[in-house]
Amino acid sequence: MSLVDELTKNRLDTSVPLVGQICQYIISAGGKRLRPALLLLMSGALGYTDNHRIQLAAVVEFIHTATLLHDDVVDESTLRRGRATANASFGNPASVLVGDFLYSRAFQMMVECKEMRVLAVLAEATNVIAEGEVLQLMNMHDPSIDAAGYLRVIRSKTAKLFEASCRIPAVMTGSSEIVERACADYGQALGTAFQVIDDVLDYDGDTTELGKNLGDDLREGKTTLPLIIAMQKGSPAQKELIENAIRLGRVDQLSDIVSIVHETGAMLETREAAMVEARRALKALDHLDDSVFKSGLAELAEGLLNRKA
Repeated sequence: MSLVDELTKNRLDTSVPLVGQICQYIISAGGKRLRPALLLLMSGALGYTDNHRIQLAAVVEFIHTATLLHDDVVDESTLRRGRATANASFGNPASVLVGDFLYSRAFQMMVECKEMRVLAVLAEATNVIAEGEVLQLMNMHDPSIDAAGYLRVIRSKTAKLFEASCRIPAVMTGSSEIVERACADYGQALGTAFQVIDDVLDYDGDTTELGKNLGDDLREGKTTLPLIIAMQKGSPAQKELIENAIRLGRVDQLSDIVSIVHETGAMLETREAAMVEARRALKALDHLDDSVFKSGLAELAEGLLNRKA
């Protein structure tokens, strides 16, 4: 990971000062670096030691960072990773354009690996992520979205890059179709569980630990799984309260909605949905040989359910 961070800094070099300033601002904010870590762990599990793994790990982080820049503009977010978002600090136009820079730099770097299938995997992932973003935009302020519609969005918007990060090492090692599919399944399941828990924390987290404001999803009119289940299980009055909050993007009754989510058992049921995905990720690892890297991948899936931020 230190090699990935070093390469990331080197490849952000640019003759345009504002590009470098914004890139360094968002990269230096930290973050979990889950996607590059997944790529490196899966590389280790498959015995892939070529230096291209460092470059490809940086590529997936660049793609992820680009989506964050664009997301925060679309969502009008003001806080990420405990500090002001890039759009709040530098403005929307600069954030969008620097996100474009990161996308194009990522594709420059993946081409250097000279593996057409890797390019195909990441091109498809980037396209699916964009579709997921648009789908989520279409679903904003719509309380009629069901669990299937919710899952479709997060499997496109979040889980797809997890899936690509885990598939790439299998592609680079020429693994069997069964192993490649297992790696991809692990990534998709882990990414889905990660996003489900993320949506739980919007109603059951701590702003300081999360590095973002509680209730942001509701403020943006997002119908996430805790709310979907709460509307299904709550009384007509509780359902109406949540529906109105989603339609209007209102958070003035956030404490009441949090209480409803807990009282109806929606929080526990949502966490159980994340657990099902985590178990699916663990099952996919059965196709990999035992190693310290496989153990690390298993620990990630198991630890995800206990995350607080």
